Amino acid sequence: MGVWQKLTFLLLLLLGLRQPPWPAAMAVALRWFLGDPACFVLLGLALLARPWISSWMPHWLSLVAAAVTLTLLPPQLPPRLRWLHKDVAYVFKILSCALKIRRLLNRQPPETFVNALERQAQARPDQVAFVCTGPGACSITNSQLDARACQAAWALKARLKDTTNQQATKTAALLVLPSKNIPALTVFLGLAKLGCPVAWINPYGRGMPLLHSVLSSGASVLIVDPDLQESLEEVLPKLLAENICCFYLGHTSPTPGVEALEVAMDAAPSDPVPASLRANIQWQNPALFIYTSGTTGLPKPAILSHERVLQVSKMLSFCGATADDVVYVVLPLYHTAGLILGVLGCLELGATCVLAPKFSASRFWADCRQHGVTVIQYVGEVLRYLCNVPEKPEDKIHPVRLAMGNGLRADVWETFQQRFGPIRIWEFYGSTEGNSGLMNYVGRCGAVGKTNCFLRMLSPFELVQFDVETAEPVRDKQGFCIPVGPGEAGLLLTKILKNQPFLGYRGSKEQSKRKLVTDVRRSGDLYYNTGDVLSLDSEDFLYFHDRLGDTFRWKGENVSTREVEGVLSSLDFLQEVNIYGVPVPGCEGKVGMAAVKLAPGQNFDGQKLYQHVRSWLPAYAAPHFIRVQDSLEVTSTFKLVKSQLVREGFDVGVIVDPLYILDNKTQTFRRLMPDMYKAVCEGTWKL
Repeated sequence: MGVWQKLTFLLLLLLGLRQPPWPAAMAVALRWFLGDPACFVLLGLALLARPWISSWMPHWLSLVAAAVTLTLLPPQLPPRLRWLHKDVAYVFKILSCALKIRRLLNRQPPETFVNALERQAQARPDQVAFVCTGPGACSITNSQLDARACQAAWALKARLKDTTNQQATKTAALLVLPSKNIPALTVFLGLAKLGCPVAWINPYGRGMPLLHSVLSSGASVLIVDPDLQESLEEVLPKLLAENICCFYLGHTSPTPGVEALEVAMDAAPSDPVPASLRANIQWQNPALFIYTSGTTGLPKPAILSHERVLQVSKMLSFCGATADDVVYVVLPLYHTAGLILGVLGCLELGATCVLAPKFSASRFWADCRQHGVTVIQYVGEVLRYLCNVPEKPEDKIHPVRLAMGNGLRADVWETFQQRFGPIRIWEFYGSTEGNSGLMNYVGRCGAVGKTNCFLRMLSPFELVQFDVETAEPVRDKQGFCIPVGPGEAGLLLTKILKNQPFLGYRGSKEQSKRKLVTDVRRSGDLYYNTGDVLSLDSEDFLYFHDRLGDTFRWKGENVSTREVEGVLSSLDFLQEVNIYGVPVPGCEGKVGMAAVKLAPGQNFDGQKLYQHVRSWLPAYAAPHFIRVQDSLEVTSTFKLVKSQLVREGFDVGVIVDPLYILDNKTQTFRRLMPDMYKAVCEGTWKL
């Protein structure tokens, strides 16, 4: 019988015997909050003092019930109950925020981030909206931003109306380097004033991936950074063949067939753009297209509706930021976190946004001090990079009080707060195309989020068993997915509901359908497959383990690259670690391999690494090959790149970097030589 069944039975028994239930309730509270010794002492004193306090002492049966309660119930609160007050407060906060957003979206036309811009321009015209750091540093006030956005809207208006349907607005695409963030934002906001959806394209793509990104967005207008002239000219003939009108975001154009947009903007009026030009917008309509990383193929444009954009942009205020804050954004604007949470979040809030064209660990805190930054954004390894910078006496001298982001490992979390002060960390989990997210509203170190019984009803999800090789959920005899137990790692599936839709990707419906899973718990239900592996503990905290594509199988066990990276990163002579699985001839699955960067002034220590691996990892999870690199390649959002490393494997004939192999006989990682490589491939070297 569980705790709650025991309490219910006891309450019914007392009511049936017409006894007061409060002594039993008092006993429960005393035992949970004081523990066994103090609680039993108090009960004994109550029994001894009974003759003197009999005038108000309850019936003896209630005392017996209290004693039985003490005996039957556990000495501590149920794990989930200790967070009840925070769970309830968070749910009320979520519901309140959702109701406010719904009221805004129910207006005709619905309120969008354009309204936020115009509201700030009227209320705080002289407040600085954006500051761009680095070479060519500049800033722009709310009124200047709104006026320039209006000029962009009037300059582009004629190019963006469908000639067959004057009420329909075409799509535009931006291809801009971070050094042009502020000019790009004025154009983006001008397009939004016309009700035009905008695709933000990764400016570092070239050739076929770039052409695919532009065409898959459905854009009829492409605005390009002049510094990307070479990239544009490579694909320009095919763009012009598709009747895509191209502009340079500058005052001159060196390319025939491409206009200079800023000339037209300078000539355009700064008169307010009537809201009637975007009157046909619905809150379900696309507002933005943000591209996936393309790690499993060409990038796909994920659809973000006006509702989703408004929800994400409210997160800054939801986490405690105010209009007086200064927010530092080092993330690229062609990703959700940088553009919507950071930039549009600041517009919604009325806060100043400081934009860094490029993340620099050595300049980070200096920028924060110079610009009075109080809120920072992080993603992936940003905070770990900050912790790797040599310590300075002024590390804790800064105005930062709040950090928001995702992907923060527990060890980095602790190190960061110890070194840089008690900065409040809001860790959350979500994906661009996902239909729901998680938030660690309690602040538990290492957790990506917390749930509770109320949230599970509002936003259902399941953690299910999965097959590493097929990257699909495992099903039982009835065809349903198999849930994992408490603490076990499982594939996260989020239920698709009317108020939590999955909008998928623009273009082919087949790509969107691949992300859906049916018949998860019952026939006909529908879930979104996040592709992420998480676990849920007894207190309802969720922990990230790995991306399903990064997890690999060896010796019949699933190996989490994230967990192995965490273990190896604790070694003092390793600064960065990237774990991946590589195939070995004649072996099933993939064996672990690590690409590492040595800490400054440190040498590779094979014996120390061997002892550390054997002490902290199970044998199947230990990496068998080590590749020492000068630097580890990362994506624009600081995710480690693994694909090329996997293709090269441990081939000494291809790789020029130093390679090491785990040798159990000598209990070290020794240099991998050609004859040893041959022995591994032939199966005479046992892994």
